[in-house]
Amino acid sequence: MKTGTLLVVSGPSGSGKGTILNKVIADENVSLSVSATTRKPRDGEIDGVHYHFMTREKFLNEIANNNILEYNEYCGNLYGTLKSEVESLLSEGKDVILEIDVNGAKKIADSMECVRVFILPPSMDILKQRLSSRGTETTETLNKRINQAHNEIKEAYEYDYAVVNDMLEDAVKNIRLILETERLRTSKMKFKIDELNRRSF
Repeated sequence: MKTGTLLVVSGPSGSGKGTILNKVIADENVSLSVSATTRKPRDGEIDGVHYHFMTREKFLNEIANNNILEYNEYCGNLYGTLKSEVESLLSEGKDVILEIDVNGAKKIADSMECVRVFILPPSMDILKQRLSSRGTETTETLNKRINQAHNEIKEAYEYDYAVVNDMLEDAVKNIRLILETERLRTSKMKFKIDELNRRSF
């Protein structure tokens, strides 16, 4: 049976992860995993589409049942990745992408087979320009984000691939190329190899 690839993608704020992945998941065989959260839905948000909304008690039960690959708490609410959702999509032969921070990526790599990709900015100056252009950062928060970016980039050597987001279309092409390459691993082609070995000549 053909199984998909779990692609775990990280990178500093401003590296363009979300923009890249939104284009990659336009491929019908690539899915972005939907996270679980204990926060209340906002107007227009749909359960199972934007998040899996659940009570804190249910979320804690999922942790106890080893169904949360990684999680964190932000502003009093829990956020995490459901193991059952990821495994279900992979078993359907779909490639699954998780956009996650470096700490979450480590936890997932410790518990599941995955391929990790780190998105790099072309330069720190360009990263700073991208963050500044949002118009949402004070000088203090901008400096904090740049310092955080330096710390995160130090972790890039722990990843399988690094993609520089200079030209968006090139970055998207490279992520798709990584997925295509991973589909050709012998472990992913086992179904075909076994099928050929069963045939009589």
